[in-house]
Amino acid sequence: MTITAPPIEPPLPKLPRLRLEGNILAILSTLVWSAGFPAADALLRHYNPLPIVFLRFAIASVALIIVWLALRGPRAVFNAPWRQGVLLGGAFFGLGAYMLILAQSLTDGVTVAIVSTAAPVIATVVEMFYQGRRISAGFAAGLVAAVIGGLVATGHNTTAHLGLGALICILSNVVFSWGSYLTVARLGGQGALERTTLTLTGGTVFTGLVLAFGVALGRNSLPLAAFDLQDAFNIAVYGLGGLALSQFLWIASVEKIGVALAAFHINAAPFYVMMILLALGQGWSWSQALGAAIVAAGVVMAQR
Repeated sequence: MTITAPPIEPPLPKLPRLRLEGNILAILSTLVWSAGFPAADALLRHYNPLPIVFLRFAIASVALIIVWLALRGPRAVFNAPWRQGVLLGGAFFGLGAYMLILAQSLTDGVTVAIVSTAAPVIATVVEMFYQGRRISAGFAAGLVAAVIGGLVATGHNTTAHLGLGALICILSNVVFSWGSYLTVARLGGQGALERTTLTLTGGTVFTGLVLAFGVALGRNSLPLAAFDLQDAFNIAVYGLGGLALSQFLWIASVEKIGVALAAFHINAAPFYVMMILLALGQGWSWSQALGAAIVAAGVVMAQR
């Protein structure tokens, strides 16, 4: 599989509408993705992360295949570019998810959150490489604001643990941004549903192989026998909302505004998580609210 890809260029007459739609989709994607974090926290208190990630990918891809069959019919599903989609999904989204878990196991959640605020920078570099994006003063200011807002929104004063774990976290962000761009650019003729389903199936294959290898070596165990109804509910939320729906919205957003601008919205995720936990009875965080406001200002500045 080659890594070359054509540039993503929406039709110019529709650009204002595409920007509005793309930003709304990115906000919704980040919001739904954030809803998976409380469910993931509950699951990770009792189970190893790799089996949870595999189940997350498997539930998401199966659900999306069912929706695809219902909306498009068996012929469209069978004739889709499965080989290319699965390779892209495994090489980028599956690998990226595994690397993120590995990074957290080598550091902690705070370090991963802080390092991940570099996602807009990494996504911008991807567009510079493939599309020759020129950085205007407004875009640069917006990019800086998005990173600062992401750091503020983490709401932690803890010092990050740098080293191998932080490096792997950065590489995970590189792989995710790179894969998002290639998913839109290379799977031509496919809609957001098809692109999402194909690549998440690839992620399922990759994480399944890694898990099987770990089980064979005695380093991982399957948690299915210990699952109760609450665990089943949490994994459903984590897989269906936090991955299937959020990834569908994310790919649709990247189609309209590009991976760089879509990535700006990721740094508002701590605020959305806080709002969800607030509804569950936890407290308000002014730092996360301020961080989200700074990220929003950066999104506006970058698109003026």
